[in-house]
Amino acid sequence: MKGQLTVKFVEITSEHSDQRIDNYLFTLLKGVPKSRIYRIIRKGEIRINGSRIKPDYKLNEGDKIRIPPVRIAEREAFILPSKKLQYLLEKNILYEDDALLVLNKPSGLAVHGGSGIKFGLIEALRLIRPKTDYFELAHRIDRETSGCLIVAKKRSTLRYLQEQMRNRRISKVYRALATGKWPRGIKRIDLPLMAFEQKTGEKIVRVNPKGKKSVTIFSVMKRYRNFTLLEASLETGRTHQIRVHAQHIGCPLAGDSKYGLDDINKDIRKSGLKRMFLHAFKIGFSLPCGKNIFIEAPMPSDLSKHLMELDCRDEP
Repeated sequence: MKGQLTVKFVEITSEHSDQRIDNYLFTLLKGVPKSRIYRIIRKGEIRINGSRIKPDYKLNEGDKIRIPPVRIAEREAFILPSKKLQYLLEKNILYEDDALLVLNKPSGLAVHGGSGIKFGLIEALRLIRPKTDYFELAHRIDRETSGCLIVAKKRSTLRYLQEQMRNRRISKVYRALATGKWPRGIKRIDLPLMAFEQKTGEKIVRVNPKGKKSVTIFSVMKRYRNFTLLEASLETGRTHQIRVHAQHIGCPLAGDSKYGLDDINKDIRKSGLKRMFLHAFKIGFSLPCGKNIFIEAPMPSDLSKHLMELDCRDEP
């Protein structure tokens, strides 16, 4: 019968070996609520090699999984990324091989669809690389931030890159415009950060002695009359780390609607810059073969144009 759901059997390859069964099913059955997935595992509807398993079972190469009939809900009002965006992403791929790609992510593009976002970077990449069936972020940058972003094309590559991140073997350098005059002598900020959830559900990060260790290295590139262009290197990769460290010493990032200064941000928007001035400029890492990769993402036109305008304003 047309549309009838049937039992499926999937054999695990080396690419998914050592992955938890629940995490594997979240990806395989995208669109099915997690609660439903846990329920079918608990009831024994998911079987591996004929046996019941628990959600934390780790897959082995050659495992045969029985997938019961599960109806995947259609996404509401799904909108495909425009041809213009698909072209922009293709143009902004800075490096690519069989295992990963590095993208100069445009500002305003979320990395994933959901929570009111009809599509994200991953969905768009699947359109421009239809023959690649695996895309996962090796790390994240804020929706408003532009610049270097690594996307793994194999799960083994993702695990390798995440290990490199944990061992601080991936270097990340940002360009940021801070409001005001950056204090002389402030180069290394080592202040713990903690995330808090507000009543609205929005997450906000603050310096807090009970937080996680967070270290940012700042260097001044150029001083303007009321702003300072900075280069920021990350020793740790906490949420909103650069933004909160800059805010804590009194120089929040220009255009930052969450941690910045409303009056200054209003003037910045009038001048034509519609977003936060933060760009992931450079990233460096090594491949499993030992080859070192160093990638630079050109500064977007909206940011470089704003710096030119600051140069003009500061002329006598």
